[in-house]
Amino acid sequence: MKEQAVIERVRRWIAGFVIALDLCPFANRVFDGGRIRYVVSEATDVSGLLADLERELRTLIATPIDSIETTLLIHPHVLGDFLDYNDFLGEADQLLGELGLVGTIQIASFHPEYQFAGTKPAAVENYTNRSPYPMLHLLREASVTAVAADVDALREIPRRNIATMRRLGLAAVRERFMRVWTPDGSQRLDGG
Repeated sequence: MKEQAVIERVRRWIAGFVIALDLCPFANRVFDGGRIRYVVSEATDVSGLLADLERELRTLIATPIDSIETTLLIHPHVLGDFLDYNDFLGEADQLLGELGLVGTIQIASFHPEYQFAGTKPAAVENYTNRSPYPMLHLLREASVTAVAADVDALREIPRRNIATMRRLGLAAVRERFMRVWTPDGSQRLDGG
């Protein structure tokens, strides 16, 4: 897998899915401003991914926010199984604590097979957190509070996103998601 092709697919997903459906109130500003760092991990095991995650957390915290506001750590070669990925999130949070970054950085989770507890694999609401590849989104807490200081508004985002997915329906959401792979949607990665 070529790094630039992976990044381009992720960029298409952000533009054509996340921003187009208004799933994240922060995405458009940082995307258009070129302040997203895209990193494709070559890790093939959890220890390698943890090392990459630590490096990227340190890089993000050491870099001025006007240069890099957020990082997408894309890891196409490890944690392809969602249950394994979900288990790994505890290790990622533990690393945040060890580095003293709790309250400074948060990790948002995205995966091609993302599944919320209590939902079926093909449930449309799972697409709010489905992405072309497994990835960890490293967000600065300061960015989140600067854009949406209203805690109630932040809590409403997931509910609003689920309502958007349900309103569009599974077929339309899958079609839009498939366009991430090729502009004509000829390759599938829809998790259901």
